[in-house]
Order: sequence, then C-alpha cells, then structure tokens
Amino acid sequence: MNVLVTGGAGFIGSHISEGLLESGHSVVALDILDPYYDVGIKDRNVERCQEAAPERYEFVEGSITDEALVRELVSSRDVEFVYHQAAQAGVRTSVENPKKPHEINTTGLLNLLQAAADHGVTRFVNASSSSVYGEVEYLPYDEDHQNVPQSPYGVTKLAAEHYCRVWTDVYDLPTVSLRYFTVYGPRMRPNMAITNFTSRCLNGEPPVIYGDGQQTRDFTYIDDIVGANLSLLETSAGDGEVMNVGSTGTITIEELAEYIIDETGADVDLEYAAAKEADARHTHADVSKATELIDYEPSTSIRDGVSQFVEWYDRNRTWYEPLVRNS
Repeated sequence: MNVLVTGGAGFIGSHISEGLLESGHSVVALDILDPYYDVGIKDRNVERCQEAAPERYEFVEGSITDEALVRELVSSRDVEFVYHQAAQAGVRTSVENPKKPHEINTTGLLNLLQAAADHGVTRFVNASSSSVYGEVEYLPYDEDHQNVPQSPYGVTKLAAEHYCRVWTDVYDLPTVSLRYFTVYGPRMRPNMAITNFTSRCLNGEPPVIYGDGQQTRDFTYIDDIVGANLSLLETSAGDGEVMNVGSTGTITIEELAEYIIDETGADVDLEYAAAKEADARHTHADVSKATELIDYEPSTSIRDGVSQFVEWYDRNRTWYEPLVRNS
C-alpha cells in the first residue's frame, strides 16, 4: 500500500513510518523540518527510515499548507492511505502565537482532506490530542466528555476532528481521529518533561517541576501509539469517529521526576518553579472505545516505558543529548 505520512520526520510520524516499512508498505513522508526543536533529531529520524527500506521510502521537504504540493503528492504517488501527524505542537507555543497553529493545524488539514477526497483515498487517520478536553468534568475522560479546550492548540485539534467527521459524512472520505495522551519514547521531542528530567539527571542537575508537582498525566509509550495506528490498516471500524489512545494509568509529575532520579542514579533533589499558563491539571484516558472498535490494548506501563527511555537515552547520548541540550 502507498501511504502518505505527514510530519514524517517528527517523533510520532517517523515511528509510524518505520512500522509501515517493516510491514512492507511504501511510505512518502512529508515534513517542513520546522526548527521548533533541533532539526538534527528529525534528520536522524529520516535517516533511520531511509536505511530501513530505501526502495520503499521517500522523504519530501515541504508544508501541508502548500496546497499544490499536497495535491501533487497524493495524486502522483497514488496515495491510498494517509496518516496525518503534522502539526504545530505545543500548548504554550500556541498561547504565544495562535495564528501559526491555526494555519498549520486547520488550513493545512483542509488541504489534505480535500486532496484525499478528490483522489479517493481509502482512509485518512488524523492525529488529535487530549488537549481537546480542557476543563475536567470527570476522569478518566471518555469521548463523550465535554470539550472546552484551554489553548489555541486545543481549539485547532478539536476543529480538525470536526472537519474530519464532516469529510466522512459529506464527502465520503473514511476518517478516524485518534486522541493521543502525552506520547513519549525514543527520539521524542526534547521539550517534554520526561526528556528534560532525564537529561538534567544524567548531567547531575535537579529536575525542575513547574507547579506543585501534583499534576497527573496519562503518558503513552510510542509503541502503543504505533500499534493503534497500524491496526487501522486492517479494519474499517471507526469511520467518522474519535477515539482516545492512552496508557495503562497515570502518574504525578513529582512521582515521574522521582522515578527518573532513581533510574538514572542521580544524586539530586527536586526543584520547583511557577506553573506554566494553559497546562492541564490532570489527564487520564478511558480507552474502552478504542478497545471495542480496534482492539487497542496499551501494553507499556509508565514505569516500564520510562525505564526503556532512560536506557535508550544513555545508549544514544553521544548524538541525542547535544541536540536536546541545545533545543
């Protein structure tokens, strides 16, 4: 199958691309290589995919906001399936510059949806986010929970879900939106808590916690995210739907930092700083809908996943750490 992966040089997009290549599919990865964080990490992601299957992998540098490029790629590569992972990420970034995520996460999405519908793409999988929920009415979040996003980023992700549903209902394009809950793992973005805590601990520096540390997160290991995405190649269930893709439980940020201190053996104490604007207090996914529709079963606990990440970080420290520290 010919698959277009947008954001293909990014953390999640590159892992999905690897999974597709391992399964024998052909991948066109589209990415603008935005220096939101060190592009060297994205270059490594592309290199891994090129080395895995050079005859079935193509990288194209460009933006989903370029409508002509999007149409050309979908038609000329005879794309049958789209994994849309490209986005301007970052809750705090969106607060500082709301126009950029709107253009990329909304207008860029529309370019892709229209091209996919016009070309008769088999399925369009949209990466959404737990940020669509916003204010907590109850936990864990199920898909019927109210959506009151607290950042421009969350608003764009919610709008994208509705656009996907409309393209299914009105334009007969099969779409699914997967709501990710704080994804982590090897080659992850450097501006995430797990990466930051690990880097600081391995360098003998204390982890810095923003707020009181009692915020809880539903961290989801990258292998579980890839599994959920690839399962959509095998079933038609879920068209027009949104589904939570979360983990096996939650952990407080303070507990996370303490666990990473233990895993790295760092002789440091925790430090605290003022809470960041627009950060959610708690997240926790009810994944029963994804379990019912696509047999999703998260398999990696936060402690097992963090242990694997710390071990990976230590093995890849010579190239990864300088890029993390410079971001």
